[in-house]
Amino acid sequence: MSLIPIVFRDWWDDCWDAPLRTSQLLDQNFGREISVDDLLTALTSAAAAQSALQNQRRSRYNRPWRNSSLAARQDSGSTVKLADDKFQINLDVQQFAPEEISVKATDNSVIVEGKHEEKKDEHGFISRQFVRRYMLPEGHDANQIVSSLSSDGILTVTAPKKALPAPEGPKAIPIVQTGQPAKQLKDAEKKAVENGK
Repeated sequence: MSLIPIVFRDWWDDCWDAPLRTSQLLDQNFGREISVDDLLTALTSAAAAQSALQNQRRSRYNRPWRNSSLAARQDSGSTVKLADDKFQINLDVQQFAPEEISVKATDNSVIVEGKHEEKKDEHGFISRQFVRRYMLPEGHDANQIVSSLSSDGILTVTAPKKALPAPEGPKAIPIVQTGQPAKQLKDAEKKAVENGK
């Protein structure tokens, strides 16, 4: 029985070493040891992806809801939401102290940086640094950006939409007086046309 997976496996789609290459195991937080959950998540997500690929080959129809639980498990720690009234970024920065994080706004982007110097832990020395740049959608106000840090280490950056100018209502149009009668001007133009014939 144990030779069946080796003998009948698809050599072109080698899934025996793919779990570690395709998972986010290598993107884990540095300075933390690899836990059993990291390994199990890598193996199960790779198996689910392989199963979805095989199902897609067999079926002519795309069924995206099959992989929705797989996508939910592969959280990168950063989410971006574009609502009707605001643009919001949620970023997991629990590895950094509040004074080690900075948020900067330029004309059309938001830059979030985190850095702490080398620290000693039980495994040796470690330092961390990241820079994330988010493009600010058109119509959002870079001067009104606010950020907040929750107690569990989630940084929320919000940029409101620019306010549209308020409708002004009826606008008064000034009347300019010419100082000449309009009827005489029309008669003079008529005579000039008749003389030109």
